[in-house]
Amino acid sequence: MGILAGKNVLVTGVLRENSIAFHVARLAQEQGATVVLTAFGRAAKLTELAARRLPTKPAIVPLDVTNQEDLEALAGRLREHVPHLDAVVHSIGFAPQSVMGGNFLAGEWADVAVAVETSAFSLKSLAVACRELLAPGAGIVGLTFDASVAWPVYDWMGVAKAAFESVARYLARDLGPEGVRVNLVSAGPIRTTAATSIPGFEEMESRWNERAPLGWDVADPEPAAKAVVALASGWFPATTGEIVHVDGGVHCLGQ
Repeated sequence: MGILAGKNVLVTGVLRENSIAFHVARLAQEQGATVVLTAFGRAAKLTELAARRLPTKPAIVPLDVTNQEDLEALAGRLREHVPHLDAVVHSIGFAPQSVMGGNFLAGEWADVAVAVETSAFSLKSLAVACRELLAPGAGIVGLTFDASVAWPVYDWMGVAKAAFESVARYLARDLGPEGVRVNLVSAGPIRTTAATSIPGFEEMESRWNERAPLGWDVADPEPAAKAVVALASGWFPATTGEIVHVDGGVHCLGQ
């Protein structure tokens, strides 16, 4: 019996096998969950290909978290595959390259707004869209990148992540009385498709392994995925509003 045996889990953001979300879906299935994926736009083909590489090919529903019609239709689409949800995994983020890579002062609101809506407000949008399906004790888990400091090249995406972390705290406050937990995993740099699209990403990852007390492998998404699965399970029944760092320990150092 796995820690997600008999549970239904919605996982967003599965694109390729190097994504954290892919390994969350894989581990969730291995731990006994029925997994449903979401797919968006032209990237839907990538999600379809990745889904075939999971232990069991999951159902896939369309979802653009910035589209109100999609959000309103989500619960109905999910009910075609599962009666309720025990966990929702938010692995969605996007910012135009014009607001990253050292362009902080040149960032314009139109582009920043895209980053904030897609990467931060979407957590609230997804939670509300799934709310009627969430079982008591359900867990919402999101992925972040430590927004307590200013990183090189991350720029307005870092600001969006700070907003994302704040949104999680407010959701924890408002959904807690319904028995729903909201937590985040702050992963170290992983060489995913999304990360490598950040201009200058190699600058962020270059010294991480030597700084991390436990060491760090930028090519291994599994440690972060395991933390997501653990938080999604019932093994953290009284934990909400938390950020669990899975970064080899870099966050705790003063260097």
